[in-house]
Amino acid sequence: MKILYGVQGTGNGHIARARIMAAAMARRSDIDVDFVFSGRASDAYFDMQCFGNYRTFTGLTFQTHRGQVSQWHTLKQAKPLQLISDIRQLDVSGYDLLLNDFEPVTAWAARRHGLPSISVSHQAAFTFNVPRQGEQLSDKLIMRCFAPTDVQLGVHWFHFDQPIVPPFINDKPVTAPTNSHILVYLPFEDIDEIRLMLEPLTEQKFVCFHPGVTHEHKQGHIHWFRPSKPGFRSALQHCAGVISNGGFELASESLQLKKKLLVKPLRGQFEQMSNLKTLMTLGLCQPLYQLDTDTVEDWLCEPDSEGLEFPDDPTPMLDWILTGNWNNTQPLCDALWKQVKFGPKTRERLMSLAF
Repeated sequence: MKILYGVQGTGNGHIARARIMAAAMARRSDIDVDFVFSGRASDAYFDMQCFGNYRTFTGLTFQTHRGQVSQWHTLKQAKPLQLISDIRQLDVSGYDLLLNDFEPVTAWAARRHGLPSISVSHQAAFTFNVPRQGEQLSDKLIMRCFAPTDVQLGVHWFHFDQPIVPPFINDKPVTAPTNSHILVYLPFEDIDEIRLMLEPLTEQKFVCFHPGVTHEHKQGHIHWFRPSKPGFRSALQHCAGVISNGGFELASESLQLKKKLLVKPLRGQFEQMSNLKTLMTLGLCQPLYQLDTDTVEDWLCEPDSEGLEFPDDPTPMLDWILTGNWNNTQPLCDALWKQVKFGPKTRERLMSLAF
């Protein structure tokens, strides 16, 4: 089967999921795949060898300012004529299927030419009845029209009796983590405001990754780093907890590694606010609504997380794709959720919610 795979390039979560899929596809002789990315500058992608001769487009992305989504900055940076041109110029002939992770160029090109398409994304979960917080009419329109496909297969931490599958996570807990620090990843927040929040907590070591950091340096008990995939992965494996925005992928990795979570959702981003609501419903995080030292101090005293254990092999999904019976998602969902391991406290909460 010849597959076109469209991936949203904003942030690293979509790309991390695509890496796992790419590795599984590369092991098969019955699948041939080409990757397309959009949402960031072509020279801003890194560690992309597994995607072969991938292509990039400008696409669309949501801009942030001081910790919240900015409609003005988003409109200012948008290039609608370029998007339309990219959609018209993308040749999708010769493909049997589009797999899409919230990527607009391939989604609209597939719709334009009648190429069958499947969304496999966290955003697709919001086309179903899942916990929501702060959703506006504009959010509903974006989820429906940003990257439309024929079939939606959501990705989430629980299925909620909907066509939703768990995330695939490769990382496993290390045998003897040092648990010597708290990992802080708040890329949309101001560095000085993060520092002011953490500065009074002198008895706790913090390791902070931020795109605004120009070079590695220390400020007392706070250690600052530029984003780095290997450095970040090591810091995550050996931390005692994670302070982050409400993105899906980092929270998923933290749950897999049984790291307690303090989550500050990006203001104006209903997906992140909804993620926080789901995590709190499952008893798997504490909220950080503003950069507040007292909240962090209280959270540091919280017990470790029991986490969740997710599957790491997409083979059942690839087998399902090859059947061509894409409107019947139930067998795939059932098979994958059987592999997820919930802790006893999480199971109790799910039972109380009648699941």
